[in-house]
Amino acid sequence: MTSEELLAVLAAVGHAQRLRVVAELSEGRMYVSELARRLGMSRPLLYMHLERLEKAGLVIGSLELSEDGKALKYFELAPFDLHVNVDTILAAVAEDAAAGAGDPEPATEAAEAKPKRKRA
Repeated sequence: MTSEELLAVLAAVGHAQRLRVVAELSEGRMYVSELARRLGMSRPLLYMHLERLEKAGLVIGSLELSEDGKALKYFELAPFDLHVNVDTILAAVAEDAAAGAGDPEPATEAAEAKPKRKRA
């Protein structure tokens, strides 16, 4: 796992709503509308969170057709075992170095971290 992949997973689980999504999906595969009702969340907002979780490899989405031909999107938890410690971080940084990757920090975050000059 690279540091970028590690950061994606940590960012995905670093939001209270996404933790609630994972908790609901621990009960099994669920249709998006049902999941939205259980969470009291709009479907567009839920899709945003599910996309982030899917990109991090924590959930799996599948599209199925109902008997009447309607497309239904289902999500379920992907098997994952998340352990973060110093060794995890060192391994991610070492993998970046072996791949010749530079600083994984996106340019927008780097720009935000720079001090801004005050106008005179």
